[in-house]
Amino acid sequence: MLGDQSYVENFWDDYQEAQKIMQKIEKAKSVIEFFDSIAGKIENAETAIEIIKQDADKDIISELDTNIKDIRKLLDEVEEKTLLSGPYDHLPAILNIHPGAGGTESHDWVDMLLRMYLKWLDNKKFKYRITDYLPGEEAGIKNVTLTIHGLNAYGLLKSEKGIHRLVRISPYDSSKRRHTSFAAVDVIPLFEDDIELEINKDDLRVDTYRSSGAGGQHVNVTDSAVRITHLPSGIVVSCQDERSQTMNKETAMKILKSRLYEMELKKKVTELDSIRGEKKDIAWGSQIRSYVLQPYQMIKDHRTDTEVGDVNSVLNGEIDVFIKAFLKRGINN
Repeated sequence: MLGDQSYVENFWDDYQEAQKIMQKIEKAKSVIEFFDSIAGKIENAETAIEIIKQDADKDIISELDTNIKDIRKLLDEVEEKTLLSGPYDHLPAILNIHPGAGGTESHDWVDMLLRMYLKWLDNKKFKYRITDYLPGEEAGIKNVTLTIHGLNAYGLLKSEKGIHRLVRISPYDSSKRRHTSFAAVDVIPLFEDDIELEINKDDLRVDTYRSSGAGGQHVNVTDSAVRITHLPSGIVVSCQDERSQTMNKETAMKILKSRLYEMELKKKVTELDSIRGEKKDIAWGSQIRSYVLQPYQMIKDHRTDTEVGDVNSVLNGEIDVFIKAFLKRGINN
């Protein structure tokens, strides 16, 4: 059995391999404890029902009601664990948002989407860092990249990759006309140290520059921001969040490594084409989701036909309804 391996003589001689086995053991233990918890609550509920049949005690009924709510919550978690069983679903994620057709309007739309995702991440209590941030000339954001750590971060956020379309009365139009804006959301797994990938230093061009991100005492003080270009592939990654040039370079290399590994997977294994999905123009007709604020209010996911009329709740981070519908349909998994 898996747990017995830790008692083998010289188990810790290969420390890295031993660590991997211990992580598997801990994961198996957590799964067993999780299902034991569900079984215990179901047993308690059955006992409460038998008692209520004899005596409809209000306290017992209230306790049963709470217990049933807990069971439903745990079963929702079981469903999520079942849906998020892909090979990379458990990994951290890299999320990038950049504008498409629409000019300043689209820059502002990127800002709105970033706020929506940050609200969702805060609600999930996920840890995240904005590693790259380029503001628009007049308003909004030209480009923003986050690294995100949390339970099944990539598995949940992969539902968001694609073109997002906004229809509203423009706050930048003095005639108050309706405008349509587009932004692209890209999500890939952050592999960190889980992969072995050799990168030739001669294939890299490393540029340093002054940070342009919002806030922080180190921003716009030193040339600590780093931009790495992988010359053979043309992939460019940037990081300006860390306090030092060395730390920014390390983070940028992790992101580059993840992007290169993803590219290799797409070349070698056709069933993994869905890691990024089909590349589309950031314009009309290619959107995965529409956010209509005028002339009526409705947010619709075009892949699942899921609709939400409360647009403010969605823009404030309540996007789980779209994520769950996507996972249940098994789209691009």
